[in-house]
Amino acid sequence: MEPPERIEPKNLADYLDVMSRAVFQTGISWQVVTSKWPGTREAFRGFDPTAVYNLTEADLDQLTGDRRIIRNRRKIEAIISNARRILELDKSHGGFRNYLRSHDSYEELVKDLRKQFKFLGDTGAYYFLWVVGEEVPSHGEEGCPYPRTKPGAAAH
Repeated sequence: MEPPERIEPKNLADYLDVMSRAVFQTGISWQVVTSKWPGTREAFRGFDPTAVYNLTEADLDQLTGDRRIIRNRRKIEAIISNARRILELDKSHGGFRNYLRSHDSYEELVKDLRKQFKFLGDTGAYYFLWVVGEEVPSHGEEGCPYPRTKPGAAAH
């Protein structure tokens, strides 16, 4: 599998989009998540954190029945919670990127991401940080959740 494409986040919605994809990918085929992503992005209001955070209980009920998305209520609730945390950390650090870069090491950052955000483990945090253009360890290095690949083999 080719590594995911990296982006230059332009706003908080870009961060929530990438993080939410990592949340949905936990325990589910990447192909399934990829095939549902356009509908997921639409259902979650383009991942605008304020719009997601303001979803009502009725909206949550509607999302759990929406066939465009993976209908795991706990993950949907996690994304709403994660939207709130992104907004809070953005405000308290003068920017979400400032929050990401406020840690002394990759390991410290991943530990804090796992504490701050729901359904974000080591692999999801690595994926998230890689895609949003933050520094991550190379495959096989300490702290990288992926196994070392053979020379010439595609990395995850």
